[in-house]
Amino acid sequence: MDIVKGNMGWIEVIVGPMFSGKSEELIRRLRRAEIARQRVQIFKPVIDQRYAVNEIVSHSGLGIRSDNVRTAVEVLERVEPRTEVIGIDEGQFLGEQLVEVCMQLADMGKRVIVTGLDTDYLGRPFEPIPRLLAVAEEITKLLAICVRCGNPAVHTQRLVASEELIVVGASGTYEARCRRCFEPQLAHEKVEAEKKSASEGVTEKARTATAS
Repeated sequence: MDIVKGNMGWIEVIVGPMFSGKSEELIRRLRRAEIARQRVQIFKPVIDQRYAVNEIVSHSGLGIRSDNVRTAVEVLERVEPRTEVIGIDEGQFLGEQLVEVCMQLADMGKRVIVTGLDTDYLGRPFEPIPRLLAVAEEITKLLAICVRCGNPAVHTQRLVASEELIVVGASGTYEARCRRCFEPQLAHEKVEAEKKSASEGVTEKARTATAS
């Protein structure tokens, strides 16, 4: 982004699938702000403790100190008046008020940098990130590498049996897939397979008990 003059805030959003380097890019921008001696505050959802409790940690191992919050409103409540730059990781976990909170912070003259998944495990828009994109001054869309074929990957493939919208995990739970290799129904199929296996197990136990 070009240099903004005066006491004007703005919103930057970094989106893409898992393993595309969103947190790494956020950390890079925040460290540059700290080097420039700007006052920085950093937040992440309390449910995201994959690598560290009080740090944003990228899949490549880069880390930066952060505070845990449960909702976007909590970010607004905890931002100090003199803070100039605000970093928010995994914004899709902070609720529908994320857009309003980011708008308020930008209107207060803050630079707000948010990362998030723009699509969910089924390939659908992952709210509220798409709405945040509509009001942001700068959007960075990152791509990962498809683990199946090596093409640019825009999707996050869920590998475990769950149809919950939010399932926090990393490698082993998710992987990056391109448009061609993406299997949006895979998690549903695994859920059905587990149900069938459990049902067959119950039936076999019943038969064994009857025979004995």
